[in-house]
Amino acid sequence: MSNKSEKRDAFSHWWLRTADQLVVAVLVAAGLASTVGWWVWQGGLRGRLIEVEQAGPLSAQFQVDVNEAEWPELIQIPGIGPNLARRIVDSRQTVGPFVDHDDLLRIRGIGPKTLDTMRPYLRPMPGGGQITRGRNNAAAENDAQTDG
Repeated sequence: MSNKSEKRDAFSHWWLRTADQLVVAVLVAAGLASTVGWWVWQGGLRGRLIEVEQAGPLSAQFQVDVNEAEWPELIQIPGIGPNLARRIVDSRQTVGPFVDHDDLLRIRGIGPKTLDTMRPYLRPMPGGGQITRGRNNAAAENDAQTDG
């Protein structure tokens, strides 16, 4: 008989006591109830939950100033990757600001098709594209007044 009691004692160490089982059952029931409550609160009973697979894509409307933007901003434009964005920034820093959007054609990798894809995402140039390279606008206006 002592063998059975030893086996029962060894076996009972692997199982939870009755009070512990009750606590686990209450915690599981509370978790299940809170999950169901959240589902109802989110509109589950009214069919308002959206399946991720059925959700339509969202679009964002934005425009970038090519004379101010850094390369992380430029790569958000469709058709512009990290290398092309870096070339745009490098060209702006070495040659000067872009006079108009067509001035982007000076960059290797941007052709007419790429530029047409980019245009909706490019902020209009200030002054209708009247940027004087390497000089500020006040100096250009002074020259225009003294010449005229």
